[in-house]
Amino acid sequence: MEVTIGVQNVARELSLETNADADEVAAAVDAALASPEGILRLTDTKGRTVLVPGRSVGWIQVGESDKGKVGFGI
Repeated sequence: MEVTIGVQNVARELSLETNADADEVAAAVDAALASPEGILRLTDTKGRTVLVPGRSVGWIQVGESDKGKVGFGI
């Protein structure tokens, strides 16, 4: 699952590939936004952890990963 996070007052967005499904990512986002001290914690496919303070999250986009294409498809 590809996750893109927009952080308030930061020009660049964070993108990561995770093995979590959309429901797991949504639950992590909900938990981070539920309290003023919440932290969004996601682990990417290489085992690295991304931490974003919940109060700094501007937006999140969750979508399927692009599968590698083979050949010269149109």
